[in-house]
Amino acid sequence: MDKRTILAVVLSIAVLFIYQFFFIKTPVPSSKAVPVQETKQAGVETVIEKPAPPQLMKVQKPAFKKVVFQKEEKPRDIMVETENYTAVFSTRGAALKSFQLKKYQKDCTKCARDIWPKIKNFIAGKKQPAKEKDNDLIELVAVQENMPYPLALTFPESAAEIRADSVYNADAIKLDMTKNKEEQRLVFSRTFNNGIKVEKIFTFDPGNYSITLELSVFNLTDLPITQIPYVNWYEYVDPKAGEDSYSKEGPVAYVSNSIERKRSSEVSKEETIGPDVSWGGFERKYFMAVIIPQDPSLTSINMSRDSNNMVSVNLKGTKNVIPPNQAGLFKYNLFIGPKDYNLLKKQGLSLEEAIEFDSFIPGLKWLSIGLLIFIKFLNNFVGNYGVAIIILTILIKILFWPLGNISYKSMKEMQKIQPKITELREKYKNDQAKLGQETMALYKSHKVNPFGGCLPILIQIPVFIGLYNTLLYAIELRHSPFFWWIQDLSAKDPYYITPIVMGATQFVQQKMTPTVGDPMQAKIMLIMPVVFTFIFLNFPSGLVLYWLINNVISIGQQIYINKKLV
Repeated sequence: MDKRTILAVVLSIAVLFIYQFFFIKTPVPSSKAVPVQETKQAGVETVIEKPAPPQLMKVQKPAFKKVVFQKEEKPRDIMVETENYTAVFSTRGAALKSFQLKKYQKDCTKCARDIWPKIKNFIAGKKQPAKEKDNDLIELVAVQENMPYPLALTFPESAAEIRADSVYNADAIKLDMTKNKEEQRLVFSRTFNNGIKVEKIFTFDPGNYSITLELSVFNLTDLPITQIPYVNWYEYVDPKAGEDSYSKEGPVAYVSNSIERKRSSEVSKEETIGPDVSWGGFERKYFMAVIIPQDPSLTSINMSRDSNNMVSVNLKGTKNVIPPNQAGLFKYNLFIGPKDYNLLKKQGLSLEEAIEFDSFIPGLKWLSIGLLIFIKFLNNFVGNYGVAIIILTILIKILFWPLGNISYKSMKEMQKIQPKITELREKYKNDQAKLGQETMALYKSHKVNPFGGCLPILIQIPVFIGLYNTLLYAIELRHSPFFWWIQDLSAKDPYYITPIVMGATQFVQQKMTPTVGDPMQAKIMLIMPVVFTFIFLNFPSGLVLYWLINNVISIGQQIYINKKLV
């Protein structure tokens, strides 16, 4: 039973890794833009509205305020700043050139400082030196100068060509909403020689990561024109950069109530999916930028990659005929920011589905979400996610304490009848059917459950996997420190201290476990702590902390049961 118990855990974890690295195949998203209707501005709200269908209007009666534009010849930048982000728009394409998140920094290789000076300072009673600040903020726009910028508007299937790099006029030089918390607008306009005037109106919510994009396409000719609008997100993918094996960085979409995603490195030829696209864009492990159309049922999404390693994700709208002297009005909503579960859930558009909580084993998503909510609840009281994980471990152990007692008692009883099982094996070594019958009769007469030792561990495996996904994909735990050298509970221990200590506790626990097999099997089982240590080396340090504390409590429980049964 000892062998089965440990093999159950090891094989389960092995399945995790094999499934992750060799068998996960993610669906392929594609993206194109969708037409949207102009509606009266909804004001500042946290929840993103679903816009209404496209509309036509008379050119003489525009729905927006009249603004005076300067004639633009060369592209210029316009900075938009809120308490959450700093965005830079360019008049080239009336598009997004940069989007930096103020509250999130890039992964810092210097975060795990040298532990030994800290230990010396601690022993000497000296104050720890102030942590250096890394001002390298997360940038969600990855383009090169020769590439079009994200949120460019194109009409590739229309008779009238509107290029993604056309230079627009703008009604502002800078928007600053860090002090003034009211929403503001940035309006771009350009009249093309073919008799089409395009206006793009961005409305910013200073307290959120949501942006409204309204498009007006005016037909100034004497003939009707046909337009199929595309709103595009472009991303440059460095072929030399390494990939995160635990996450899919690339196009993502929510199509027919199902998440669709694909790694950028896997994008090759142009692919299209849809309609019924609720939203689509580009994602990273902890962040995403998505475009939300007004009518998902009429929206499809296109995805492609060119020879310059530029990945395009385009939301495509339906064909729209604009009569002479009228305008086609379209509306989109944008979300550019972190994959924060509570924040995405409030939008009411299933954006939270982009978080990969069930990436390993489907069906455990709700367990991961529940663990995240509970850990955040504990963190509100203790102010440290590492301490919150320790408390969670203790509570889980208390919950499974009766099962643990049953397990240890079962293994102890199995050890007592082991000599009799050995005798039966010798007696019926040539009759396996009879051996099975006599062995079960022996178990029954001594009231021993041969599977009693496996049950507690098997029950904890879903908790282990759920916590693994929570620690790996919840942005709330990203860069969350525990103490000293552990400055990111979602990353591995940089010095491998906790995995080694965990392996030592695993060895102690193995030595204390009653031996129910032959001596050779018992010696082989002692190798398992080494295997566990090796597997845990690259696990999130928060997960190693959970297993370490679980082992320590299990050792104490085993000592208690062994003394009680003497």
